[in-house]
Amino acid sequence: MTRIYLVRHGSTEWNQKEIFRGRVDIKLNETGRREAQALANYFQPISLQAIYSSPLARAWETAQVVAEGRKLEINLDPAFIDIDFGEWHGLPLPEVQEKFPALYRAWREQPHTVTFPKGESLEQVRQRAWAGFQALIQKSEDQTILIVSHRVITKVLICAALGLDNSHFWQIKQDTTAVNCFEYHRGHLVVSLINDTCHLKSIHAGN
Repeated sequence: MTRIYLVRHGSTEWNQKEIFRGRVDIKLNETGRREAQALANYFQPISLQAIYSSPLARAWETAQVVAEGRKLEINLDPAFIDIDFGEWHGLPLPEVQEKFPALYRAWREQPHTVTFPKGESLEQVRQRAWAGFQALIQKSEDQTILIVSHRVITKVLICAALGLDNSHFWQIKQDTTAVNCFEYHRGHLVVSLINDTCHLKSIHAGN
């Protein structure tokens, strides 16, 4: 059986300030680094044969913390880079709501219909991410691997694996460093875990 762990990166300042990140290369903040260490502790008893990451710093920094102490390189894979928000990049949520009221309403109510100005749609993201995901399944037979990516990517991949279209995007929750797990055996893909954040309990208790 092939087991694929799909994880969202740790927190950044822009996450906490609700600024649209997308392709902007934001690093982890102190909370994100603590989350990444908690994630590494979660994976400590799990044998991983390979680690893949989005090329963006917030993802590969998270992956690097998990990789410490293991003789594994981080494989950067552009299939798992965050969505291109186009003209929304770097804008705080209130500014997006003011400048793009109709589009923002559509994003919240009918996300599958939205293509961001000078950016991507969820379907475009899903096609590239799903192709990359399937390629890793084929090259990782009977292995356990880790992919560190972004909320939009993890959501559309979970939708794809469950046979759901992108209209269900907002029905799937993905917290920072959330752990999801997929199991592939004899041609069948099963989602066995979604949005596991048990490793963050000590961090939240300390806040």
